[in-house]
Amino acid sequence: MNFHSLLAAATILGVVTVNATDIDTYQQSIAQWRSERIERLSAPDGWLSLIGLEWLKQGDNRIGTADDNDIVLKAGPAHLGTLNFAEDGTLQLTLAADSGALVDGKPMQHVMLIDDAHAGEGKPTLVSFGAANFYVIDRDGRKALRVKDSDAATRKDFVGIDSFPVDPSWRIEATWIPAQPGETLEMGSVIGTIDKSPVPGRLEFSRDGKHFELLPIIEEPGDEQYFIVFADRTSGKETYGAARFLYIDPPQNGKVVLDFNKAYNPPCAFTPFATCPLAPPENRLDLRVTAGEMKYAGGDH
Repeated sequence: MNFHSLLAAATILGVVTVNATDIDTYQQSIAQWRSERIERLSAPDGWLSLIGLEWLKQGDNRIGTADDNDIVLKAGPAHLGTLNFAEDGTLQLTLAADSGALVDGKPMQHVMLIDDAHAGEGKPTLVSFGAANFYVIDRDGRKALRVKDSDAATRKDFVGIDSFPVDPSWRIEATWIPAQPGETLEMGSVIGTIDKSPVPGRLEFSRDGKHFELLPIIEEPGDEQYFIVFADRTSGKETYGAARFLYIDPPQNGKVVLDFNKAYNPPCAFTPFATCPLAPPENRLDLRVTAGEMKYAGGDH
């Protein structure tokens, strides 16, 4: 039976209540969600495999693990090659003849790289060498190598994620207020950029007799879910300070379910090499959200 069909119909102060007989089913569904979340995070190419975020300069960038490179990697050959970042934004990589590197799984020596902002529905060009690899990311015209290594210490030494106990009362039914055409939300990031994203609507809900609002965004046109970046009164204490993330399904009959038991840490909670958004002022709740993921015990930032 579908989980949603097991939920009780009664709603008290906006909280979708769960019958006592269904609590086990609900807890199992959250446990499954958390297991899948950890599986993605700790995958060989997951966020825990990040070992570098290396910003490119205009012109030639010599890359490798030797100290005489412009970009000194933590893994790979001493001299991997040279990446030219042209004024027009194009990226030409020339690999050293003995680098052993592959480009999208194939041996090449000269290749134009596609960054993540220009890959369309595809993926950015992947340069791999041994257990490590990199691709180029573009952030407001600034370009950097996102370097990963399946043997990264952060992945091997992962200590798991602490979470608040599952609490069905944090599965809240919110009222959906459609946005005005063209409405956007500005969000800063840990690297100082500011992005404007389209807002599909506003969420209004009640907790402890008080009224709260959140603004979701559309990450990419056609996405099946909306994305929320929020902070609350646990942020910087029990939970990661910059923000937590949450996805929601589009509204049905003017209502949206906010399940804070699925609130999770951004990649920046685990690695200094990510470029995470920060919770905007509009999404800073004057409320202790004691649900979802807590601070990462293995983090130092």
